[in-house]
Amino acid sequence: MIDILLILCTLLLPGDRAELVFAGDAMQHQRQIDAARLPDGELDYSPYFVSLKPYISSADYAVVNLETPLGGAPYSGYPMFCAHDNYITALTDAGFDLMLSANNHILDRHDRGVLRTISAFESAGVPWLGVYRNAVQRSEILPFIREINGFKIAFLNYTYGTNGIEKHSDIEIDYINRRRMARDVAEAREKGAELIAVCIHWGDEYKLLPNSEQKSLAAYLDSLGVEMIIGGHPHVIQPMQLTESAVTGRPVLTVYSLGNFISAMRTTDTRGGAMVRVTLGRDMDGKALIKGASYRMVFVHPPVAKGDNYRLFPSESESISESMRPRRDAFVRNARAVFDRHNRNVPLDTLPMVEYLLKSIPEYEDEEVFSN
Repeated sequence: MIDILLILCTLLLPGDRAELVFAGDAMQHQRQIDAARLPDGELDYSPYFVSLKPYISSADYAVVNLETPLGGAPYSGYPMFCAHDNYITALTDAGFDLMLSANNHILDRHDRGVLRTISAFESAGVPWLGVYRNAVQRSEILPFIREINGFKIAFLNYTYGTNGIEKHSDIEIDYINRRRMARDVAEAREKGAELIAVCIHWGDEYKLLPNSEQKSLAAYLDSLGVEMIIGGHPHVIQPMQLTESAVTGRPVLTVYSLGNFISAMRTTDTRGGAMVRVTLGRDMDGKALIKGASYRMVFVHPPVAKGDNYRLFPSESESISESMRPRRDAFVRNARAVFDRHNRNVPLDTLPMVEYLLKSIPEYEDEEVFSN
């Protein structure tokens, strides 16, 4: 009877549970531009995330790395990216709440591209991290703390570099710097953050395992008390580990790389990536902690006929065409080999997508709680 009462209290009391979703690198290559272009010259990204919207929007807070500036026309792919503002519309329509901009391509349109990207975020009312007009704006935005179902969560974002391009104005870019990160983490704690997520652009491209610098930096962030370390940049997946902190004894989640979220890359390991779902809760003393984490793989489906656009699917989707299934299977096989061998306490999420569709409807959640 006591166990039943505890379960009911957990379900009914607000602030005792929250779910976060983190996605990898949202990119834009020339093939994506060509497929998205409308007769009037605008770019339409609206089909991209329709199949993943239930999973994303059912989370209480969702974060994605936008790995391109929004620098205005002309739009371009690799090596100097620049996307249409409609890209952030598609991402927010899918359910993302926060855009990450500290990555190696943010200076592809130089300082003016950064400033225009910030203006696009501001015009759309979309929160972002990683780049700022100047030091004053950085100090106004950071620490970036959101109250999510009663949990005060701080988010930070850093990149290893910007492909050798340097800034020439007062713009601020959050590069990886241990002293700066220590100050940012300390300030977030001082301002009331219960949990901290550091989203970090690091590692070697196309390598399925983290390098020594990633491991060293993850250990350093652990020593600062960071609970969530979420990586990107390699364009392929890398392991995820939910372990006990060597410093605090509390759960700490390290995701070395979520891989590509959406892109036009075509080698086996770059055709998709993973999303990680983090469940937050409280211990018997009311302290916030990570209760669990799981991953779900996604696969990028390229256009197969004239007029088609790129689309992102759960890797298990039956909507993937027969012609793309062998490529999907190869991507999944390689990723699962890494995850099955190296993941610790971060299992594959096998919940049917229809369940996330139902969870994303508030009325359904209310009915589910009160029917138990």
